[in-house]
Order: sequence, then structure tokens, then C-alpha cells
Amino acid sequence: MSKPILQLKELDVFYGPIQALKGVSLHINEGETVSLIGSNGAGKSTLLMSIFGQPRAADGQILYQGVDITHKSSHYIASNGIAQSPEGRRVFPDMTVEENLLMGTIPIGDKYAKEDMQRMFELFPRLEERRTQRAMTMSGGEQQMLAIARALMSRPKLLLLDEPSLGLAPIVVKQIFATLRELAKTGMTIFLVEQNANHALRLSDRAYVMVNGEIRMTGTGKELLVNEDVRNAYLGGH
Repeated sequence: MSKPILQLKELDVFYGPIQALKGVSLHINEGETVSLIGSNGAGKSTLLMSIFGQPRAADGQILYQGVDITHKSSHYIASNGIAQSPEGRRVFPDMTVEENLLMGTIPIGDKYAKEDMQRMFELFPRLEERRTQRAMTMSGGEQQMLAIARALMSRPKLLLLDEPSLGLAPIVVKQIFATLRELAKTGMTIFLVEQNANHALRLSDRAYVMVNGEIRMTGTGKELLVNEDVRNAYLGGH
């Protein structure tokens, strides 16, 4: 039985006077792919960012490999094996693909940079074609591939993905999720925040449904795909 790599216990998070997360508890086991689905504004991205302490939890606990990281620095968290591909990609626009990838090695140093960069080019062949191109000149899909690859350059034990399909054409979304499926097969632990519930649930071992800052439902990806409430709310009824 796999043990939890990440546990959130009764997490409360505020933006000023507004409570964004209300007593959120969830866990992710080593080697699992877990999704968090919900409508826009439900608090999904806030939850992901709170793992890195931005914003800080007002109450509750975040445990990573059994260690309380609720009040640890973002650098400490990144250096100990958690990497995030943020919403909106946020690549460095004036840097080339190679330079962006090297930025991903900052938490661990560049000892493995050369071999890991080659691995990223095998995972995302399009990035090899664009290796000397500035990120700002790339398509949205290419930038998303770069953001995920940059996160992987830190050799994470846990990969956090925030809305990787946002704003992308359906054919690119399929390519991104096919790559995530390959990553999952290698044993990578993935926590995915995603509005595209259909793709997310098909990829996931388990999933949580968030409504107004609270976890309202949980189950396997397969269970939630056929759940009538989930289908009506997030899958267009089919």
C-alpha cells in the first residue's frame, strides 16, 4: 500500500477578509495521479498555491512526506521535491527554450541539466525543434509544454499542474494529456487542478470535487466520470 506523499488537513486560507478555502482535507499517495476539479472560482488554484505558502494557510496543516511544511519557505518546498507548473504558463518570455529549462534546475543545481534537458526533448519533441527560440514567440501549446518541462527539470517527487489545458486548442489538449499519461506510467506523482473534468477524470486514479472552497465529493476517476451530479455540473450531462 502506497503511503501519502501529501496531506492537507482542515486547511483554511483567506484573501484579506474573504475565506477562499474552508477546512479542506485531502491526500495524495506516492505514484498516484489525483485531480481537483470544480468550476472557475471554486478555490482550486488557491489550494495549489497554498502548498507553496502563497497564500499562507490561516489554519490547518500541510504535510509532505510526513513533514509539516505549512510555514516553510517556497524555496525549501521546491528544494525538497515539489514542483509546480502554474496557471497561465508563466514562462520567461525573453529567454530561449533552453534557458527556461535551465531555470527549472535552480532548486537542485545543474548537475543533471544536460541529461534532463535531453529527456525533456524526448518527452516534448516540439521543444527540441524550438530549443533556441524565445518563449514569447511560441504558441500557447508550446509554452504549456515548456512550463511542464521546466517543472520536471527539478526532478520532483510531486508535480503540481494548474490548469494545463487552459486556453488551448482541443488537439493540443489531447497531446498534453497523452504526455501526462506517459509521465504517470513512470511512477510520477501528479496533482492536477483542471477545469476540463473529462480529460482530468480519465487520467486520474482518484479525484476531488471542490465547490466554493470546500471538498464536496471524492472518488476514483472512473466513479466520478459516471456520477450523475458530476456529469451534469462539469461534463455537460454526457
